[in-house]
Amino acid sequence: MDDLDLEKLRVPLPMPSYPEGFRSGFACFVGRPNVGKSTLMNALVGQKVAITSNRPQTTRRTVRGIVHRDDAQLIIVDTPGLHKPRTLLGERLDSLVRSTLVEVDVIAFCIPAGEPIGRGDTYIARELAAQRDTPVVALVTKTDTVDRARVSEQLLAVSRLGEWADIVPVSAAAGFQLDTVADVLCGHLPEGPPLYPDGELTDEPDEMLVAELIREASLEGVRDELPHSIAVVVEEMAPREGRDLIDIYASLYVERPSQKAIVIGSKGARLREVGSRARAQIEALLGSRVYLDLRVRVAKDWQRDPKQLRRLGFDQQV
Repeated sequence: MDDLDLEKLRVPLPMPSYPEGFRSGFACFVGRPNVGKSTLMNALVGQKVAITSNRPQTTRRTVRGIVHRDDAQLIIVDTPGLHKPRTLLGERLDSLVRSTLVEVDVIAFCIPAGEPIGRGDTYIARELAAQRDTPVVALVTKTDTVDRARVSEQLLAVSRLGEWADIVPVSAAAGFQLDTVADVLCGHLPEGPPLYPDGELTDEPDEMLVAELIREASLEGVRDELPHSIAVVVEEMAPREGRDLIDIYASLYVERPSQKAIVIGSKGARLREVGSRARAQIEALLGSRVYLDLRVRVAKDWQRDPKQLRRLGFDQQV
């Protein structure tokens, strides 16, 4: 888990002149699990930079996606869903979200249109009320899944949940009001030069993006409890000498032998499916043919073991 230090990233780049009044800065997407934060960030960036799934707790790290505009550069920080932690990993994910909230220029609180306001939303709203120095925008997501009357009801319910700088309904799937969301968020950024070169869409290293794509492929079709127990580490990644081919060796870690059997499947069929899905996504990302070697390993109760968490890249935030 990378240490999020946004101040180190606020160093203006030596670039051509930018328009007067140009804005640049960071927006954090926050909300309970599975409310569409990663999907919305991908839609705003215009390319997949964060994995998505209909399983809660898909996002486990902060992922930065960069939106380039003529008048602004918006760096979106997608965060894990805030929830009541049941493991040491969960505690560290919640700590990661809270450390991010105090470092950004604007916070976007995501609440789905089709679900009633629940205890999780109320809990997060109370947390955000303490961020008195940072504007909070409420985004009612997934509006394509319900009718207009339900969207109107949810907008009213969200308005009663707290005091927001803005409230915007949006659908990443339908492209509804994506430009409006970008306009609103950019309006809360400070004036300043771009922080990233034009065309750069994320600052995530390729190895991390590859590991996340493998994990996304492994989440398809497994039992409800299994996604929380899968971690992926890219052990080695390098171009093969004399060939237009990248060799990638990665390990999928689970907590119990029974979970290992689920991931591998009968005679290895499921693991081959994971490899095929992941390989297609990785080749699109890297623009090269890929040889992908996947191994499934057991790291007993890794979500509760500080040493295992550290080895798998989930270091404690400081």
